[in-house]
Amino acid sequence: MQRLILIYGLIAGVVVSVPLFLMGTLMADNPPTGAAGMAIGYLTMLIALSAVFVAIKRRRDHDLGGAIRFWPAFGLGVAISVVAALLYVLTWEAVLAINGGDFIADMSAKMLEQKRAAGASASELAAFRAQMDQMRELYANPILRMLITLTEILPVGLLVSLVSAALLRNPRFMPLRTETRDTAPESRS
Repeated sequence: MQRLILIYGLIAGVVVSVPLFLMGTLMADNPPTGAAGMAIGYLTMLIALSAVFVAIKRRRDHDLGGAIRFWPAFGLGVAISVVAALLYVLTWEAVLAINGGDFIADMSAKMLEQKRAAGASASELAAFRAQMDQMRELYANPILRMLITLTEILPVGLLVSLVSAALLRNPRFMPLRTETRDTAPESRS
């Protein structure tokens, strides 16, 4: 089972990390922000973490004879999600190292400008600036930064694991189809 966790975790990790790396390096000057950026990010995570569903189904159908209980299925999904999340965190750290910039400072400057353009009051801008300064202090600590990054993908992995385990514990849900040879019907004369 460890091999299954590693294979599907690496598949999910690569699928989520490649777009993150490309957007973080090639589009560093103008990354997708706001709702569009979040939608792209979470959609990529969902696509990548579909590997959890595939792995649980494979374990159920090929290794366990067509039946799996909820908790073992959920545990398998969580383990795969953790492997993918670790790759995601390492990729983000690589992006930050390559860019060499202060991500939080750049992001907060753009968000501050958007709030200013939207007509935010001086007190709202000051409160936002103070909030972003606090975030910059947290983000300067590598351990806290990695934990913050984990909180982006791990909840998605837990949700996908929960749904996959709930669906696949039912052996009638998407059962393994065995191929049978259909013989041509005998012709009647």
